[in-house]
Amino acid sequence: MSNLPTGTGGAAAAKPAAQQTGKSGIRTLKPGEVVFNEKDVADSLYIIQKGQIRLYLPKGRGFVEIGILRTGEVIGEMAFFDEKARRRSCSAAAIVTTEVVEISFNAFGKTMSGLNPWFKTIVYTLAERLRKTNDKVKQLESNSVGLGVGGKVADYKFFHSIDVIKILSLLYLTFKTHAEVKDGKAEVHQDKFRFYLLDVFNVKEIIWEELKIIIEGQGLLQMKNDADGFPKIMVAPSFDMFRTLMVFFNTQRQLDDTKRMKISPRCEIFLKAILDQMKTATITDGQGVANLSLILEDFKATKMNITEEDLADAHTSGFTGDILVGTGNALSTKVAYAKLEKSYLGIKMMNAIEKVNEKKAGHQPG
Repeated sequence: MSNLPTGTGGAAAAKPAAQQTGKSGIRTLKPGEVVFNEKDVADSLYIIQKGQIRLYLPKGRGFVEIGILRTGEVIGEMAFFDEKARRRSCSAAAIVTTEVVEISFNAFGKTMSGLNPWFKTIVYTLAERLRKTNDKVKQLESNSVGLGVGGKVADYKFFHSIDVIKILSLLYLTFKTHAEVKDGKAEVHQDKFRFYLLDVFNVKEIIWEELKIIIEGQGLLQMKNDADGFPKIMVAPSFDMFRTLMVFFNTQRQLDDTKRMKISPRCEIFLKAILDQMKTATITDGQGVANLSLILEDFKATKMNITEEDLADAHTSGFTGDILVGTGNALSTKVAYAKLEKSYLGIKMMNAIEKVNEKKAGHQPG
C-alpha cells in the first residue's frame, strides 16, 4: 500500500525513497515509493516504462488528487520549462511496482538546444500554456478534506464507505452483466467496468486503483493480459463475493458509529485461527465450540503476542460467547460459526481499508 505524506498540518512530507540524482537511467519504484514532493528542487524528468504513478497535492491533513499517469507518459517535465523556480509543482508516488527512465535536465537541455528554433519556440509556448492551465486547475480543485465541528479540519479519510460500496456494487453488476466464464472463472475487460465507475458514477480513479490492490490481496480479483499484452482483463473466482461485501459495508454504514463493528487486527488473527479450527469441529445450527487453549499455544509457539483478551471485540460483535474455564484450566468459547464465516472476509477488508486510511492520515509509520 502507498505510504504517503500527510501534507501541511500533519507530518512532514515523506522523503523521496528514490533520490533524484540528476543523472539519467532506469529506476524501479516500489508501491507507495515517493518520486518527489511538491516544491522539491527538480533536476530530472521521468518516462514511465511500466506501472502507474499518482500525482497529488498535500492539503490540510489530506490530499487533493490530481491524476494518474501510466506507461508511456512523462512526469516532472514542467519544472524544466519553469527555469526561474525549477521546483516540483506537485508530489508524485508509485501506486504499483513501476519502472521509469530518469532523464536529467542537463541531458534533456542538450537535446532541446539541438531543435529547430521555431519548433523549440512552439514547445516552450505549449509548455507555458499547460503550466498556466495546471495552476488554474489546482486553484479550482475540490478538497478531499472534510470540515469538522466549528469549521475545523476533520481527520483525513482516503477511503470513504460510500466509494467502497459503489466500487463493490459496480464490480458485481459489471461481472453479472458482461462477464464470460472461462475455466470456471468469470472474466471481463476492465474498460467496461471503468466506464461505469469513472464516467457514470464519477468515482476517483486513484480510489479504485488503491482499492483494487486490497481486493487483489484478498484473492477476489486477478488481472491478466488482453490480446495486446496489457493487464486489462479482470478475473474473479466468485463475483458473488462482491455483492456479499457490498451488503456488509452498506450495513455497517447505516449503523450509528457506536454500533459499527470494530475488530482489532489481533482479534482478526484470532478469528481466523478459530475458523481454521472449526473446519474440523462439530457445527450444530450454525454454532460450535472453539478450544482457545490450543490456539493460544500456537500463538505462543510462533511468538505472536496475542492473548484471550484480544478476543474482546469478537464477543462484543456477537461472534463468540464468554470464555469458559474447564478441566486443567482449558479455555473454550461458543462460536457463532455461520455468522463469523459469512462476515470474516468483510472484517479483513474493513481492517485493510482502515490500515490504508491510517497510513495516509499519518497515524502509522510507513
